[in-house]
Amino acid sequence: MSKRPKLGTEPKPGEIISLRTLGEYLNLSPATISLVLNNAPGVRSIPQETRDRVTEAAAKFDYRPSFYARSLRKKQTFSIGVLVPDLNDHWATQVLAGMEELLIEEGYFYLAASHRRKPNLIEEYPRLLLDRSVEGFILIDTVLEHSLKLPTVAVAGHRKFEGVTNVVLDQRRAAELALRHLVQLGHKRIAFMRGWRHSSDADDRWACQMAAARELQIEVPPELMVSITLPDAKPEIGFGPTIELLNRGVEFTALVCYSDASAIGAIRALVNAGLKVPDDVSVVGFDDIEIAAFNNPSLTTIRQPLNHMGNVAARILLQRIRAQATFPDSVAILPELVIRESTSAPNQRRIGLKRNSA
Repeated sequence: MSKRPKLGTEPKPGEIISLRTLGEYLNLSPATISLVLNNAPGVRSIPQETRDRVTEAAAKFDYRPSFYARSLRKKQTFSIGVLVPDLNDHWATQVLAGMEELLIEEGYFYLAASHRRKPNLIEEYPRLLLDRSVEGFILIDTVLEHSLKLPTVAVAGHRKFEGVTNVVLDQRRAAELALRHLVQLGHKRIAFMRGWRHSSDADDRWACQMAAARELQIEVPPELMVSITLPDAKPEIGFGPTIELLNRGVEFTALVCYSDASAIGAIRALVNAGLKVPDDVSVVGFDDIEIAAFNNPSLTTIRQPLNHMGNVAARILLQRIRAQATFPDSVAILPELVIRESTSAPNQRRIGLKRNSA
């Protein structure tokens, strides 16, 4: 049985463990240790006993390869930049979770920046992330004004720029699902809440809803239209527009909201006005954020598969970084109607009373 080579001096406590210090301890060259730890093509020429010694020593001293050395060797930083309006937004966090899941699997790290929809920050943050050598960008609900210098995937992006792939929900299909559901319940007087002007999906979603309304012969007079005027993703954004709608004194039996957050705010405004949801007014949300199922009443909503959208965005970006595939300008994701407690057939007795009082 061959005798193991004599070991050198152990590293001192607190000493940074490098290939050199491992080499001094094992009486081996740093190149040999690198071949073993990286499972490089020439590793088979090294005796198995030597390979075992290297892996044992690396585990014993908790050796971690230099990130910078790895980056220089492979000409990669294994990091991407992410722009998001607000890291506390339930919508965005679900997209981030799906994105993060794949990036962890692939050994990538991400740097996230919250721009609060401020144009100067949307312009500046990509430059700062470029300085940190990210390999690409994922933009979540962020309006681009021009293409970026690296491969880019925009979740809920609607603008066509070179080098940018948009991962978008099929908004026309979403509008048809929501409105057809209300029409089948018997609703004819349907009010609509438009998204805040700087939200990425606002214009496209509104156009698709109006097109679906025309197709289903739903009249949408101006008095049944309200708009969100706040940039946040909190329930307050739907409270004010619903109060405005109620103050107009117009008859409506259903309200289609821009998002789940705005729908939750709308329900509070309706309840404060002495109305019941859905007995007096049915409310439809959009997104299916986690809280939608636990609201009282639970929200009927259009589900965006947000986790899946984040996962798809990360997968496309890594494939583009690695030049493994080409993609069209836009990748569509299908929505789903989730029927819960906030919608029901219109209250015919209430409608009759309102008409008689008029």
